[in-house]
Amino acid sequence: MAGVSGDGDAKPATAARIYDYYLGGTHNFPADREAAQAMLQVLPLGPQLAKTNRAFLRRAVRYLAESGVRQFLDIGSGIPTEGNVHEIVQQVEPDARVVYVDIDPVAVAESLELLEGNPLATAVNGDLRDPQSILSHPQVTAMLDFERPIGLLLGAVLHFVSDDEVAYDAVEQLRAALVPGSCLLVSHATADEVPHDQDEIDVAHDIYRRKTATPLGLRTRSQIERFFAGLDLVEPGVVWLPLWRPAPDDPQYFADDPKLSAGLGGVGRVP
Repeated sequence: MAGVSGDGDAKPATAARIYDYYLGGTHNFPADREAAQAMLQVLPLGPQLAKTNRAFLRRAVRYLAESGVRQFLDIGSGIPTEGNVHEIVQQVEPDARVVYVDIDPVAVAESLELLEGNPLATAVNGDLRDPQSILSHPQVTAMLDFERPIGLLLGAVLHFVSDDEVAYDAVEQLRAALVPGSCLLVSHATADEVPHDQDEIDVAHDIYRRKTATPLGLRTRSQIERFFAGLDLVEPGVVWLPLWRPAPDDPQYFADDPKLSAGLGGVGRVP
């Protein structure tokens, strides 16, 4: 792993660093690359899926920044490498503030190194399953003003909270802290209408279960839409990731069949 020394060979795999590997990043360890390669044996589109999700995130946060949102709480952020949230929103508004939250302390440490010299962006260790500890974190409350609109970003993280009750409760608690004008962004893996072999999906689940501490749990379209209940959905609603306000510079991996992206995404505004 570039920029990391010590006992990297002994570190277990994490979803954040597997994602980084698929994006072509260098912030990953041997265990992450091993797990990622095992996934590719059954789901060879892994890198394309990751890059399609990242492209959705870029488009959506740019939309939020251009719509006037100036604060962002990115939970399950992984490592903010090139083209991540702070770079995008601070291009639109240099004074925009960003807090990254991740369960992986190594991802947080790497993030803080990458953010050095940027006083309006930081990273903290936190678990989506314990939302109050995030909302009350001293660095979160110091950076973000919860009396003003916030962009709550849950990109490709809720499918790592496989317990439905825990996932919905966590989002409800986070949403309760947001004032009107705030927005919720969600992207989520799904097997609905996706022409992937169920045996392959089961193997992928098993790899995440055995090799990481974040087992994968897919949800249906209706289950994903439930996260937006009571919010005003931004057009075009909850759609396949390539179909959410596509841009000319997007990757075109699934242009002919967006369902192959295996992910749904949307943005909802707090009324």
